[in-house]
Amino acid sequence: MSLYGYYRSSTSYRVRIALALKGIEVAQVPVNLLKGEQRSEDYLAINPQGLVPTLMVGDTPTSVALTQSLAIMEYLEERWPTPALLPSAPEARAKVRSLCQFMACEMHPLNNPRVLNYLTDRLEVTQEQRLEWYRHWVAEGFARLEVMLAESAGRFCHGDSPGMADACLMPQLYNARRFECEFKAYPRILAIEAACQSMEAFQQAHPERQPDCPVG
Repeated sequence: MSLYGYYRSSTSYRVRIALALKGIEVAQVPVNLLKGEQRSEDYLAINPQGLVPTLMVGDTPTSVALTQSLAIMEYLEERWPTPALLPSAPEARAKVRSLCQFMACEMHPLNNPRVLNYLTDRLEVTQEQRLEWYRHWVAEGFARLEVMLAESAGRFCHGDSPGMADACLMPQLYNARRFECEFKAYPRILAIEAACQSMEAFQQAHPERQPDCPVG
């Protein structure tokens, strides 16, 4: 398998965490979003959405391109069920999927670079207003997530084993820290972050340990 991604992409980061937790090695193919490589003819032939990540499974001409990070993680869970990224009980699995979708579908789109760039490039908001937008929606999301986690969290987002929700949480925290967001009001989230950071799988998936991360 080959993973097309970008070192600082939240969605690529999620998939890298899932792969690392399962101990699955893949070839990494960098797609530089800042240079627009996601819009190249070659990449669009693989992923017409022009987004990362793409997980290429198999060898051409029989290869299959899988897109959308949550779908890719579900595929990994079905194909390699051990160690599990989802709990065994149906209700608990639904709870974890709910957390994942909240982070991936509610929180992430509002602070995605495509949205932020539209604010400045097309709507001509100032950089200060752009940062205010980002921090506002980050705070809204984490405040609600802190409450949601009260029902399920142990050391990790659900119980005491790392899983799919943690793979979604860590990229959101990484990006929010880049923009110096405040986290004092989210002790449960900070405790989960510390638990994740102590694990080699999360360290291995970190953006700054990726081959396309600029040196220095």
